[in-house]
Formats: sequence, structure tokens, C-alpha cells
Amino acid sequence: MTKPSLPELLHAAVAAIGGTERPGQVTMAESVAEAIGDGSHLLVQAGTGTGKSLGYLVPALAQGERVVVATATLALQRQLVERDLPRTVGALQPLLRRRPEFATLKGRSNYLCLHRLHEGVPREEEDGLFDVFESATPTSKLGKDLLRMRDWADETETGDRDALTPGVSDRAWSQVSVSSRECLGASRCAYGAECFAEAARERAKLAEVVVTNHALLAIDAIEGAPVLPGHEVLIVDEAHELVSRVTGVATGELSPGGVNRAVRRASKLVDEKVADGLQTAAETFERLMELALPGRLEEIPEELNYALAALRDASRAVLTALGNTRDKSVQDEDAVRKQALAAIESVHQVAERVVEGSEYDVVWHERHDRFGASLRVAPLSVSGLLREKLFADRSVVLTSATLKLGGDFNGVGASLGLSPEGSAGGESGDESPRWKGLDVGSPFDYPRQGILYVARHLSPPGREAGRTDIMDELAELVEAAGGRTLGLFSSMRAAQTAAEALRERLDVPILLQGEETLGELIRAFAADARTCLFGTLSLWQGVDVPGSACQLVVMDRIPFPRPDDPLMSARQKAVEEGGGNGFMAVAATHAALLMAQGSGRLIRASGDRGVVAVLDSRLDKARYGSFLRASMPDFWYTTDRNQVRRSLAAIDATARAAAEVPAVPDTPAVPAAADAPEAVESPEATEAADSTAEEAQEAAGDREAAEA
Repeated sequence: MTKPSLPELLHAAVAAIGGTERPGQVTMAESVAEAIGDGSHLLVQAGTGTGKSLGYLVPALAQGERVVVATATLALQRQLVERDLPRTVGALQPLLRRRPEFATLKGRSNYLCLHRLHEGVPREEEDGLFDVFESATPTSKLGKDLLRMRDWADETETGDRDALTPGVSDRAWSQVSVSSRECLGASRCAYGAECFAEAARERAKLAEVVVTNHALLAIDAIEGAPVLPGHEVLIVDEAHELVSRVTGVATGELSPGGVNRAVRRASKLVDEKVADGLQTAAETFERLMELALPGRLEEIPEELNYALAALRDASRAVLTALGNTRDKSVQDEDAVRKQALAAIESVHQVAERVVEGSEYDVVWHERHDRFGASLRVAPLSVSGLLREKLFADRSVVLTSATLKLGGDFNGVGASLGLSPEGSAGGESGDESPRWKGLDVGSPFDYPRQGILYVARHLSPPGREAGRTDIMDELAELVEAAGGRTLGLFSSMRAAQTAAEALRERLDVPILLQGEETLGELIRAFAADARTCLFGTLSLWQGVDVPGSACQLVVMDRIPFPRPDDPLMSARQKAVEEGGGNGFMAVAATHAALLMAQGSGRLIRASGDRGVVAVLDSRLDKARYGSFLRASMPDFWYTTDRNQVRRSLAAIDATARAAAEVPAVPDTPAVPAAADAPEAVESPEATEAADSTAEEAQEAAGDREAAEA
């Protein structure tokens, strides 16, 4: 029987999804199939609207290999498991003559724990076990959530937190879930045979495609003990987030509150002398942390080092004692013991890691207004770890809408431990994993659909918030756009200041991140075209609002990391000590990634029109500006403030007219290219777009000479 071709399979899958086959999607699918076939690695930049999920799912399913797909966001996991995979598998089954099975696998704490649900939560205080279901008032929010989860436990097939609708707070979920360290183990748990987490692991072992998240992928790589089933192909979607997620998993933290909780959990289970030793060490650590100032500790102060050594030794003694004693007077002693062990192990590991020290770790104090000071330790780089663990013994495909920064893939590649594309040898001169980068473009015509405007006339931003000239510029832009604005700010303080100022000046609704849940804010923003939404980091990457509700995206400044960010500044210093350009390798690359993501919020569909406005003149004037602009979609570029206001007014007028006049049947509701605002359509725009493309090609040469 003739084996179906990849184009046949892709065509069937696209038809099942109800989508449109794109040239970029076809190119991507062919390249993924080639990488899987020869065991090499591929970085694919696929712009919004390309249909990249089918671009990797179809060739992966066609090969018949075991595949793990790791994503960063819950939204994409749901799309894959609830929409793309069921329809794709159904469409391909007649052609492949088999039905590939798929499953979702997450960390244990994402699944409801039946032991916790029925037996309660081990209590930290005096009396053993705390029945939260009896103690929580049924009329309180917590009480209602807990009762609802108890009913849900009898209905759910997966026990997956994400399947619980509406969701519950972290506090409520923590009452019915456990971490992997706290789990009793299926063989020792009375509910092991019914365990949702164990059932998910079993389904994953039998599935051809396993969908997971970046965090579990990082744990699988870092901890050595495999948590993912064996597989021949790894696909990392939203790959621009991977380094950040792996760094987060590899970061340890010690806080007085966490240490004291560990002491309380263990004190009932060990003899008084051992417990007192840990209590004394915890008190010494807490006194030091009360005086701690935020910032990096390039050398651990002697007093802190002594306190951490005492904490390490005392926690080790408790761990030994916990393993040797049993206290039958403690109700549900096994569950209490596992929770105590998990807490003490965490304290011991972080204290030991800081005391032993490593040139590859960064240690710093952090202070939170609500929770006080904490001590944190993170790897200086995860590139070596990723190079060793990620690319061994399997083909890896990494994809995102933003992997090509400054005109090439080398910046992202370096963060993953890969040598420059086409070069030989890794960081230590040994053979580097074979890889190539592929940009399949976007179905959108960015130079005709969007404008990148830089407010060149403004002086560079300083530390002051609410500068009058910047607020004037912002107000004029929002007014010209008729609202329809997503404001992306470099800090929450800047977003709050701007929201307060524009609420006084303009008669348009201004939503502010933090005043409502993010999901509700985005729904309200999409529902009313006049509404504006202002916020910070999660909005730079987490908003998908096609249509006329978002026709102006404003960035208040280039989002460089804070100069006092301990980890970023340490990474920058390390590059400089190695003879590289630390600013470009770390700060500019960080900013480029965010600006690429932020500007990607504007054009989400083929009919979208709009402006990305950057109120930071350095994007036009500074040498590194060309590197940052080359990382963004190739919008028509201008610094003409009058032109951009006319364009915004025209875009607003077109959107208003479209909203008032119903579309004629069989007539496209989206304005044709000839109806687009003049600024995006003019010959000058085409010439400017060509010029911007040339700048993008030259950007790589500018980087070495770039000035901070």
C-alpha cells in the first residue's frame, strides 16, 4: 500500500481544523520531517497565523515516533489537547491506517490528590491533622471551593486542575494537592489504585504524543530521574520562554517563613534536641535576613555563611532523625512525615548549595513588601545544562513566533547551548549538536498592515514616572486611535501613573492590570473598541485580541532588564569578562525578545490594521536600535508624529464605519488592501519598508560595535 505523502497528510489535517494551508506551514512541516528523519535539530520561527502546531504535529505523527510536545502556556496546551490533536488524529487515521494516541502529562501538584481530599492536610501547628473541610466556613469562598472540589472529585476522569471550571485559588487547590516530594507513593497510599497523577503517567506511557509543559521538561532534565516517558522526538513550542522556565526550576530560595514552616512540620516527629538545633539555626538565619539589603552577594558574608552552614547541618540531622523514627501518636503519621521531609529537604538543599558555592551560581538577597527578605540562588547560565540534556539522544524542534533576534538565530541558539549556526564545536571546543534555523515568515503583510512609530522628538526616558511630555504624547495617540489601545509598560508603577493621568484627560475607559483578573481584563478590552488596557510583563506576551479592539500598541520604553537585576547583571558581567559584548548578549537580547513579543500583539489576523508606538527615542537614535527593530515585525517605519496621528484617525474611522455598516453577504468583511490607511499604502511606505529590510540585514554587523 502506498504511504501517504506529507502534503496529503497536511492537507487533510488543515481541512479538519477548518484552517487555511499556508506556504510557511508547508515549508515548516517539510523541514520538521527532515530533522526527525536525520536526527538533527531545528529552530523554526513561524509568525502568528502560520499554523505552526500543525506544522510540527503532522510530520511527527507521520513518522510514527514517540513525541513529547512541551509548551509554556495553559492556553496552547488546551488548544493542542482539546482541538488540534483530536481533529488531526481523526483526519490522519484513514491515511495512516492507525490511530495515534495522545495524552497530557503535568507535574503531580496539578492533579487532585484523593488522600488529601479524604484525609485532610497535615497541620503545621499542635494537633496533628487539620480537616480543612470541617474548619472552612461553607459560606466562605474557600469553603465553597473545597465543597465544590469534593463533588468534582466524583465526576472528573482526570483530576487535572485545568479541567475544573470555574477555577479555584492557589490556597484552595493546595488543600487537595501534593508535590512529588510530599506524595506517599502509590504502593503506600490507600488511594494509590485510584490516583489521578498515576493514571496520567500510565496514559502517557502508552501514548504516541505526550503534551507537557516547560517546567516538567526542565525537571526531567535537571533532576536526572526521568519523569517523562522515553521518546525519540522533542518539540518545544513557545521556545522563547524555555530558558526562563528552566532557570526558574533551577532557582533555589530560602526565606525565614519557609524555614520556620519546615521547623514546625518536623518538630513533632523528631526528638527535642534535634528539633531545638534546627530551631536555633532558623532563628539565627531569620535575624540576619531582617537586616539584609537587596542585591547580589558576590561573596557570602562570613556571618551569613556560618548561619547557612548551621542550617544545613541542623536540617541534615532532622532528615536523619525523620528516617529513623516513627510516632504512632501522630494521626496519619506517614502523610505528616512526607510533608515534613519535603520541607526540610528543600531547606537543606538550598543551604548546602550556597555554602558549598559555585562559580556557576549567582546568589542574592531579594526583599518583598509583603513577605520580607529571602535568599535566592540561580545558575549563571543554563546553556550548558540544556546543551547536555536537551539535545542528547533525540531530535529536537524548537519553535516560536520570536526566535530570530537581530536578524539571526544565534542569540537564542547561544542561550540554548548551541554554537553559531554553521560553525563547528561547542563552548568547550567539542562537537556541537547539528542544527539549523528556519524562518518561514508570516501570512501577514506587515508593511501594509502596520506602522512602527518611534517618538524621536522625546528625550530619552529617565527614572522619573509620569513625565509631562510622555503623557502628552500618549494621550494624543490614544485620542487619535479612539481608544483601542494596549499599553505595555516597563514597570507597574509606570502603568499605574499612565492610567491615572489618562483617566483624567480622556473620555475612554482605561483598564489597569491588577484591578481585575487578567482574563476578565482581556475579555473587557476585546468587548469594547473604545477601551484601553494598560499593564506590564504578562501583557507583553499574553494578549491575543484580533480585530478593531486593539489597533494601537504603545511601549513606554525599551524593556531592558533593571540595572540592579542580580542575575541579568551577573550574566552580562560574565560575557564581558569572556571578551564579549555583555550589553548586546544579555540586555539587548532580553529587550529584543520582549519587543518582538509586544509588537506581535498588534496584527493577529489578516484584516488587522494598526500602529506600534514606542515612546523611547533610543530605538531610532542609538546604535543598538537597528538590532531591536530587526527583531520586530517589518512594519512600515516612521518618526513623523503628524503622519502617525493621521493614520490612527483613518484606521479608527474605518473601524467605526465597519462596525456601523453590516457586511454584505459574500463580501469580505475585512477591508481590501486598497482601502487601508494611506500611510500604510503609500509609495513612501513601500520605500520605507524596503529600507527597513536593508537595515535588518545590516543589523548583525552593527551588533559588535553597538554602544549601551
